[in-house]
Amino acid sequence: MLGGCAMTGPSHPAAPASAGGQDYSYVVGAGDTLNIIVWRNPELSTSVPVRPDGKISTPLVDELMVQGKNSVEIARDIEKQLGKYVRDPVVTVVVTGFVGPYSEQIRVVGEAARPQFLPYKQKMTLLDVMIAVGGLTDFAAGNRATILRAAEGNKQYSVRLSDLLKRGDVAANVEMRPGDILIIPQSFF
Repeated sequence: MLGGCAMTGPSHPAAPASAGGQDYSYVVGAGDTLNIIVWRNPELSTSVPVRPDGKISTPLVDELMVQGKNSVEIARDIEKQLGKYVRDPVVTVVVTGFVGPYSEQIRVVGEAARPQFLPYKQKMTLLDVMIAVGGLTDFAAGNRATILRAAEGNKQYSVRLSDLLKRGDVAANVEMRPGDILIIPQSFF
């Protein structure tokens, strides 16, 4: 009789422990803050936020698209623009506030204590994500949670959050990838 209460949803393969050995290079997204240093030109050095349209404006450089680029690419673009006004500019760009592009953010939905998005960090694990969102609610079905992996054509993997968080089963800890969505369903009783 109790067998009918055990809801089994669609089965998904277990998430692989490692998300792959790809080299990761942070790309800038809307909401990031960039510290731009122009060597020997302190009046051109500034700190700017990346606007929602992915662009920045700095002294002598208007409307530069930076979203989706890394800091070195942005520095070379600024040097090219400043080259019209300054002889041989040397620019360094440091990302100081991290949000990242939407396509690389980790999203946590469902029965997390604080569902939210998180900027992806290299070697980020499921445990790191769960600590950031404050764990599970009392109504979470943690062992029925899934990761929707956009990088693999929206393939879904099952993860065992309750085993990881409540029993300390480190074998349930898996590496996250940019753009992953962690879906934590509600328990039925």
